[in-house]
Amino acid sequence: MRRIQRVLGIVSIFALLSGCAYQAAVNRLSPDEQAEFRAHSKVMNDRQARTYLSKATPAERSTYLQEIGTAQRFASLNEEDQASVLSGYIRKGMSAEAVRFLWGEPGYTAGYTGHYERWVYAGSAYALTESGHQHSDAGTSVEVHLTDGLVDWWFESVTESDDDLGEDADRQRF
Repeated sequence: MRRIQRVLGIVSIFALLSGCAYQAAVNRLSPDEQAEFRAHSKVMNDRQARTYLSKATPAERSTYLQEIGTAQRFASLNEEDQASVLSGYIRKGMSAEAVRFLWGEPGYTAGYTGHYERWVYAGSAYALTESGHQHSDAGTSVEVHLTDGLVDWWFESVTESDDDLGEDADRQRF
């Protein structure tokens, strides 16, 4: 039992230090680069985000975004979608691709892809903007309804459990 506790303690310390190192790397970026990283990080995988943060100069980081294709994806968004992503707000008429930049991939989807879809994210709208969809976020979810690839409406709700995304008691429609 003590051995398991030691191993769990070491794993916990490693996870804490890794998170601190990641946040320290983000904090070393200029405010403009932090905004750029926030705009691209939710469409990057963990390896890509670490590689981006390990680059020494803004030019190297910008080139890396080109290499992995997120710069082109972001540039293909219309001006309103780009502004919404950069400001951290979802809006009616926002494209599905812009929602991915804003909050990442949803935890659950339903409907007819490209025509009428329902995306469910774990977490509050604020938490999603800060860190994207996290499977561990419980208690609040946001459900986004898209028609023909554009946000039609969304609501944030209190969920009864982690496994119950979408089946909620309290809903607030925006």
